[in-house]
Amino acid sequence: MELNDLRVLVTGATAGIGRETAKLFARRGATVVVTGRNAERGEQTVAAIVAEGGQAEFLAADMNDPQSVRRLADQVGEIDVLVNNAAAVRFAPMLEQDIDSFDMMFDINVRGPFFLTAALLPKMIARGSGAIVNVSTAAASASLAEAPVYGATKAALESLTRSWAAAFGANGIRVNTVAPGPTDTDGAIDTLGDGVEQMGSQTPLGRAADPREIAEAIVFLASPRASYLTGATVAVDGGYTAI
Repeated sequence: MELNDLRVLVTGATAGIGRETAKLFARRGATVVVTGRNAERGEQTVAAIVAEGGQAEFLAADMNDPQSVRRLADQVGEIDVLVNNAAAVRFAPMLEQDIDSFDMMFDINVRGPFFLTAALLPKMIARGSGAIVNVSTAAASASLAEAPVYGATKAALESLTRSWAAAFGANGIRVNTVAPGPTDTDGAIDTLGDGVEQMGSQTPLGRAADPREIAEAIVFLASPRASYLTGATVAVDGGYTAI
C-alpha cells in the first residue's frame, strides 16, 4: 500500500475527523500513533484499527498542557507524518467572550501544534523528509459572528502552515492545511445541533460532510501523490467559502 513503512501521529484522534483520519492512514498501510486526552476512546480507536488489520498505538496527550506536549514528542520518537488535528471550539459572539475560553482556544489550537511541531521537526530535518497537515476550518476565512476567536485561532494556524512551508521546504518537508466546512461529527453536533445540517444545506453541494471525506483530503496531502504541494490551504467545505 502507498503509505507502507510510514509512521503517522494524529492529534485529537479519539473522535470525529481525527479518528477517521487515523483509521484511513492505517488502511493505507501506515503505522498510526493515536493521541488525545480520553484514554478509553483512544484505545477504542486503536482497537478499531487493529480489528481491520492495521497497526496503531495510543499515547495520551493534552494539547492544553505544554509539559504534556513535550512528553508526547519525546514518547513518539521519529515520525514521517504529523497531523495537527486536536482543537478546542467554543462559540461566543465577541461581546460575550470570556478570557478563560479565549486563552484555552489559542493554547490548544495554536500554541499546542506550534510547539509539538517544533519538537518533532529536527528529526524530519535530519532525515530530509516529512509531511505536516494542519486541520483548520472554514471559519478561518468565512465570517462567523458567533465564533470570532475560534476562527482567529485557525487563521493563525493557516499562517503557520505558510511560514513552515517556506522555512522547511528545502529540508524536504511539506506543510499544508485542510479547512473543513460543516461536518457531521459528534463534537460539531454537540456544539451546533441542527446547525450543522443547516450550514451544510447552504453549501453548493447542499449537505454537510462525512468525516471520512475530510480524512481523505488529509491523507492525500500527506501522501506521495501530493509531492509538489506545500504551503496550501485546501478548502474541503462543499463550496461553503466559495459563495
